[in-house]
Amino acid sequence: MSTHAQRERLLLADLLERSGPDAPTLCDGWTTRDLAAHVVVRERRGDAAVGQIIPQLAPRLQRVRSEFAAKPYEELIQLIRSGPPRLSPFALKQIDEMSNTVEFYVHTEDVRRAAPEWTPRTVDPVFADALWSRLERGARLMGRRAPVGLVLRRPNGQTVVAHKGSPVVTVTGEPSELTIFLSGRQSAAKVEIEGDETAVSKTTTAKLGI
Repeated sequence: MSTHAQRERLLLADLLERSGPDAPTLCDGWTTRDLAAHVVVRERRGDAAVGQIIPQLAPRLQRVRSEFAAKPYEELIQLIRSGPPRLSPFALKQIDEMSNTVEFYVHTEDVRRAAPEWTPRTVDPVFADALWSRLERGARLMGRRAPVGLVLRRPNGQTVVAHKGSPVVTVTGEPSELTIFLSGRQSAAKVEIEGDETAVSKTTTAKLGI
């Protein structure tokens, strides 16, 4: 059986292929070509991808990403679709599922939601629970830069604290939409936000996510 990550990988590859290399995305300044290059470098060039978390190596990451972006777009799509090389950590099913389920879901939405007149995707209950499980584990990391207290709440009442603080802002929505919100795409998320007006304003413009 395919995993959530494998399914989201193929959905992303198919969407990138249909959209073409010059479509806009929610990633600031990136076209679909840039996004495809990012995904490939993350999986296949770990030596450069660490530039995402080590500022001193960011120039190298940008250089390698630009090199991949210059490749034929169809080649990038095929590299995404075929998955990571055998020796990559992402080739391990458990790591792929843990690291790529949210990554591929969010990047698919980066393309979908940048298009005019997009509509929310229907997410099945099993995948919704999988996304919620990842929010429970990763909310503190993704919400660490929130300027106020931040609580995520599902429509069924389940909650997770993304950041401790006062005053508190509560964001309610389906796990898929909360994932989009907490990944730093607040304006694109279909959620309801409660709290002090100033606190809400700070939260919706904060740099959330990894």
